[in-house]
Amino acid sequence: MNKLTAGDYTVFVVYFLIVAIYGLWVYRRKRNADATSKDYFLAEGSLTWWAIGSSLIASNISAEQFVAMAGNGFTMGLAISAYEWMAALTLVIVAVFFIPVYLRNKIFTMPQFLSQRYNDTVAMIMAVFWLLLYVIVNLTSILYLGAIAVNGISGINFNLCLIALAVFAVIITLGGMKVIGFTDVIQVFFLVLGGLVTTYIAVTQVSEHFGGHGFMDGLQFMYSKYNDHFHMILKKDNPSFIDLPGLTVLLGGMWIVNLNYWGCNQYITQRALGANLKTARGGILFAAFLKLMMPLIVVLPGIAAYVLYKQSVFPSEMMGSLKDNHDKAYPVLLNLLPAGFKGLSFAALTAAVVASLAGKANSIATIFTLDIYKKKLVPNAPDRKLVTVGKIAVVVAMILGVVISPFLGIDKKGGFTFIQEYTGFVSPGIFAMFILGFFWKKASSNAALFATIGGFILSVVFKFLPKVMDLSFLYPSGFAVKSKDSGLYEIPFLDRMGFVFILCIIGMWIISTIDHAKGKQTNGLEVDSSMFKTSNSFAVGSLFICGILVALYTLLW
Repeated sequence: MNKLTAGDYTVFVVYFLIVAIYGLWVYRRKRNADATSKDYFLAEGSLTWWAIGSSLIASNISAEQFVAMAGNGFTMGLAISAYEWMAALTLVIVAVFFIPVYLRNKIFTMPQFLSQRYNDTVAMIMAVFWLLLYVIVNLTSILYLGAIAVNGISGINFNLCLIALAVFAVIITLGGMKVIGFTDVIQVFFLVLGGLVTTYIAVTQVSEHFGGHGFMDGLQFMYSKYNDHFHMILKKDNPSFIDLPGLTVLLGGMWIVNLNYWGCNQYITQRALGANLKTARGGILFAAFLKLMMPLIVVLPGIAAYVLYKQSVFPSEMMGSLKDNHDKAYPVLLNLLPAGFKGLSFAALTAAVVASLAGKANSIATIFTLDIYKKKLVPNAPDRKLVTVGKIAVVVAMILGVVISPFLGIDKKGGFTFIQEYTGFVSPGIFAMFILGFFWKKASSNAALFATIGGFILSVVFKFLPKVMDLSFLYPSGFAVKSKDSGLYEIPFLDRMGFVFILCIIGMWIISTIDHAKGKQTNGLEVDSSMFKTSNSFAVGSLFICGILVALYTLLW
């Protein structure tokens, strides 16, 4: 039944009160600093390593993981975990090479980096790009998928769920980054605890269905009877190959997805930019360890739901719901949980959605206020005015998200794929612009403009190329797959991202070389090799993460 018992509501209310009271305490304790815009948007110097790590994960893990990634686990199995496990290694790279550059050059927003490294034109174009991307793709997806889940679990009206999640997130966001950062510690606690409980009960139910006893028996039954859902590298004949094209997850576009998301994304880097290097690196390494366990929480339940679905364990109305939309796998699974445990899992899901919404809204407010309002509209605005404008931006962004999210067709494409593919239209150009901006002082502003605009245009061209050209000749190489929807041979979007990234790098090199020959000056950043040295403890932790990843891919290839 998609309804909550009194015990479930009690657990949820306890979660809500803990977050609200702790958030209010943090806000009151720090309110004297609220007049400082950097303090409000970045929590400058206030977040500890464990708060930074928790906030990174709470902001990242949301409905797109709990709902959409579980849906992909239902459809394609453990392979979708590549996004999580590759992210752990990516976080180590970001901590070593990206964060020192930002902190040494006193960079607090991504448009500020572009302005400082290239020029104001590039920065303003990208500020607008990011705002549109965050509002139209990310914020709306999180809201919509979160509302689907809450509606599926509780039976509460879908539109009311949308509004309630938005209001809860706004309440937290208006307190600023300090409130978000420290309440995220609680959110992560509920997220991990509730997620693990859901996984344990789901796998145990698989075990009971096949006559086994306990969690490990359930895992064994799942692995032996549905082994096709336990491979990390998909073959060309797999229907999901177009979403995860084989070795591309290790050697191609997956790196662009992850490095751009974790290293060039205001939404994520903002958590670490208010700290010193040691604290920031510690927080990012902590987040990397948490990332390793996320498939256990968000993918394994989707596989368990698939097994129970194939065994016709669910009631008939749930079977029909799953057949129509695999993103309902997690909500359907939660409806099998006992009273109280269902409330805990419901709280975990809500924590993930609200924390991610709050982080996204804060990043939208930061970019709009510091990079558009202060730079172009009211340059002399006092700090208190900037904080007020930021709060207004939060409310406006959330209202827009509520209004437009039902009209984007998120449920038809699959939530996780929707987010990754449409973010991928701008990711290759952005990452090319950042990586050359970091480490090649000759990269020019004209080259950056090419990557910004040209990268987007190239992504669109590759997306629609199959409609005007037969790409079947690419099939033997694996760079084209026959789409089950259109019947055309299409380039998987991860491969498209890789091709566009290479073209952007080549284009930037040619344009920058020409500009340099003409004597045009570039604004190189302060970078030296000593910035990238790490502590012994960080090095040991990083090697441990790499060892776990090698073991996982060796075992589950």
